[in-house]
Amino acid sequence: MAAVGLLVFLPVAALIGIAAEGDAEIWPHLIANVLPASTIDTLSLLAGIAIVAGSMGITTAWLVTAHRFPGHNILVWLLPLPLAVPTYITAYIYVEIFDSAGLVQMALREFMGWRSRTDYWFPEIRSLPGCILVMSAVLYPYIYIAARAMFLTQSASMLEVARTLGASRIKLFRIIALPLARPALAVGLSLALLEALNDIGASEYLGVRTLTVSVYNTWLNRGSLAGAAQIACVMLAFAVGLILIERYGRRDRRYALSPKRHRTVHPVPLKGGRAWTASVLCALPVLLGFILPTGFLLRETLRGGLFGQFDTDFLAHFMTTIGLSVVATVAVLAIAVMLVSAVRLSKNSLTKGAVLVAGLGYALPGTVLALGLMTPLVGFDNFIGTIWRHLTGERLGLLLMGAAGGIVIAYVIRFLSIATGSLSAGLDRVSPSLEDAARTLGASQREMVWKIQIPLMRPALASAALLIFVDCIKELPATLLLRPLNTETLSTLVYTYASRGRFEDGSLAALVIVLVGLVPVIQLMRSAEARPKVAVESTNSSGAVSP
Repeated sequence: MAAVGLLVFLPVAALIGIAAEGDAEIWPHLIANVLPASTIDTLSLLAGIAIVAGSMGITTAWLVTAHRFPGHNILVWLLPLPLAVPTYITAYIYVEIFDSAGLVQMALREFMGWRSRTDYWFPEIRSLPGCILVMSAVLYPYIYIAARAMFLTQSASMLEVARTLGASRIKLFRIIALPLARPALAVGLSLALLEALNDIGASEYLGVRTLTVSVYNTWLNRGSLAGAAQIACVMLAFAVGLILIERYGRRDRRYALSPKRHRTVHPVPLKGGRAWTASVLCALPVLLGFILPTGFLLRETLRGGLFGQFDTDFLAHFMTTIGLSVVATVAVLAIAVMLVSAVRLSKNSLTKGAVLVAGLGYALPGTVLALGLMTPLVGFDNFIGTIWRHLTGERLGLLLMGAAGGIVIAYVIRFLSIATGSLSAGLDRVSPSLEDAARTLGASQREMVWKIQIPLMRPALASAALLIFVDCIKELPATLLLRPLNTETLSTLVYTYASRGRFEDGSLAALVIVLVGLVPVIQLMRSAEARPKVAVESTNSSGAVSP
């Protein structure tokens, strides 16, 4: 148990150590020239996403849960699909479509007879507002899923009493439905903001110099590891702040429903203009976050004949991506089963503390995690190399930093909380009487885990595996910074094309990422819609929502 906690704690300790060893002149320079602009951009980006993505997620969740309107049944399934599209891919696509040299403005100039940008005004996509819109379009499902789960389980009797007292539909939503959903909304919003803080591709490409971008530029472009570590410490403070805000939003409030005569909200049919307004409001996020990016990728792939890229090199990158994701997923699930089972069987402070520390991994942005892992990984490689040299007289080389081991470890640390939250939620629904009966029959702890707990956790294991697998495929910052030389995954391949100004050549890789990500999103939605009367909101120490 202690080893798992140490695995998460080491990168943070190493990061602080690297920052403390920097020259005394670095910190004043960062305060004067880097941190003010980066901090303002980061705060502005997070605030904008909280407003825009929060409004999208809450509004659409309430509309599809409490009302019926044209397209309702299909929109319920389409609204979560932007989860399959990474933020950086969406950013690249929106620049290709809406930038001054993009499809939309070129068509406008040709149609209107304009000769240059000075002849007209058009919103700038490479800007802070543009970045907020782009990232909100693919991050709102975190809020939508959490809000819909709570709206589905709210008792209809409370709303009916309010209606008899003359409350309007808007007032019902504002004073009853929304406050009751606040714990889940806090979790979903914190997840979306942590994802935004972790992003590097979208914000860098859209010209927003966030703290994540500053860490990357300071480390790789300016060669200052200590300066990057100091900025990363500021980012870590942001992540901790988001978790504290999420905890404050929940404030340990839990709303229990009576199992007797429980009736969920009955959807109200909308008519006329209200019905079509609801359809448009729900269809717009799907258009912006899924249909437009996916359609563009498919168009570019077909137009450029990129299916011919399915050569040995592309297959190698694809298999590298799948291999890393599978290994990391298996490792995460194995560790999570061990932790959750230990907490269930022993119930001591050590195991609970290990789960708490493990849950903090999701709060570490990929850039911060990669920077913090460098020293422990190199130290381990040097230690093993020294022993090997004494035993054989030969140099062993790097085992983790020079191979894919570092990436897998980063994935495990970052996504372990998803598995522990999911498995804990699944196991909590199991009656302790089953385990008590097994104990009376003489079952050992190992038999309890293999014959009772794991079979009962299979649905939660499947959901967690799907989520972790797709998150590993989409992960860019940690992969970009820890990958060995001459090693590419699909995400780094797309980033490389975009950084060279040739994103359209990476459309096939981007399309494959999206298509692979669709499978778990659809499967999770099928699972959620199959049990609409079960409260699925469950939180862990990192604030992650378990499926």
